[in-house]
Amino acid sequence: MSKVVTRFAPSPTGYLHIGGARTALFNWLYAKHTGGTFLLRIEDTDRARSTQDAIDAIFAGLAWLGLDHDGEPVFQFARADRHREMAEKLLAEGKAYRCYATPEELTAMREAQKAAGQSIRYDGRWRDRDPKDAPAGVKPVIRLKAPQEGETVLPDLVQGDVRVANAQLDDMILLRSDGTPTYMLSVVVDDIDMAITHVIRGDDHLTNAFRQHQLFEALGATPPAYGHIPLIHGPDGAKLSKRHGALGVEAYRDMGFLPEAMRNYLLRLGWSHGDDEIISDEQAIAWFDIKDVNRGPSRLDLAKLSNLNGTYIRQADDARLISLIATDLQAAAGGPLPEGVTTRLARGMAGLKPRAKTLKELADAALFYVRPRPIPLDDKAKKAMTEGGAAAIVAFLPKLEGLEPWTAHALEERARVVAEASGQKLGAVAQPLRAALVGSTVSPPLFEVMEVLGRVETLGRLRDAAGI
Repeated sequence: MSKVVTRFAPSPTGYLHIGGARTALFNWLYAKHTGGTFLLRIEDTDRARSTQDAIDAIFAGLAWLGLDHDGEPVFQFARADRHREMAEKLLAEGKAYRCYATPEELTAMREAQKAAGQSIRYDGRWRDRDPKDAPAGVKPVIRLKAPQEGETVLPDLVQGDVRVANAQLDDMILLRSDGTPTYMLSVVVDDIDMAITHVIRGDDHLTNAFRQHQLFEALGATPPAYGHIPLIHGPDGAKLSKRHGALGVEAYRDMGFLPEAMRNYLLRLGWSHGDDEIISDEQAIAWFDIKDVNRGPSRLDLAKLSNLNGTYIRQADDARLISLIATDLQAAAGGPLPEGVTTRLARGMAGLKPRAKTLKELADAALFYVRPRPIPLDDKAKKAMTEGGAAAIVAFLPKLEGLEPWTAHALEERARVVAEASGQKLGAVAQPLRAALVGSTVSPPLFEVMEVLGRVETLGRLRDAAGI
């Protein structure tokens, strides 16, 4: 068996959406699984809609996802001369022909077919006609002389054998009247020249595959193995749209998802390995086979993605997480984080991670560790202060001054003793402390927070909140 060569071939007419990201992932995984090569091709032949911003977004999205391609990216438009050369070759071999039908003729043809209830297709009027009959001043297109009998069969790795009667396929255009190659020609020539062995893409391309298969054969090339994967639907089963979360990959990054969680989630959209939910890259590469992709569409579930992301946050290295939320934290702190604050944050990360499903939630939860004194209090924290909280703190402060050692266990024991001495439950002492130290009535375990903040910062925040 020849070495597997896959390709991801997006058109740079918009962002790298989640469906494209999954297609790239499947191609990347299959190449890695088989010891093959994963190539990138930018299909920028649509000059009116292709933009540099979209190209940059594709590169950035793939880089964030960690899907590294082999070799330099291929830009399709730059290969237009090669595409024209192959169309001329087919023309010379009698496998293609010049069509001089005018736009007006073709419009009339389609209207007549429509009125007769026929399928709309080119009727081959110039297929066997002598070019000497060409009308003056009409620039011809070049069309493929497609087979008219029998059928074209695609042995698809996902869909199984798919077939179409050749009578349903007309003679597609290879070169437009201005000499520019069509998308269909460019794709096939590029796949041949790049030695692509496997084309893994969305099943919205399945109808194109029949025509492309015919073109491969006309060019004397072996068609690649196809794997057309079902599209991703929204939670309601409808075609995925922006209202479902069909956003660019960079939007998921900005929402606080980790790339490894995104890879895991996209992998499970249409593929599975038993009951495994958390699948590492190493496992994915070892287990993935395009033949195991489901035939039915999968559904995007942002709640499931968030839960999965929370699992990956809990497993992530603390220093890496701090670097990922640093920008948000610096904005809250009013500038670069002092070394002592960064150390404090690292010590507190173990208590923060279990509570966050996204990096945004993690950053929000960590703000109290980095804010300069006096820290702001939210409405519930202010209420706790006015309802006897400040007085409770004033009474408790002397009990903390000389406490040794300054550990979560010792702090909790001291608070418990004080509460019992005054006939109160621990919460009566703990809640005002939390409000004063965190600025909220919700936080990681309070006494762990006090240990992380340290004696000086804890006592300072308590005095600030009590107004002393």
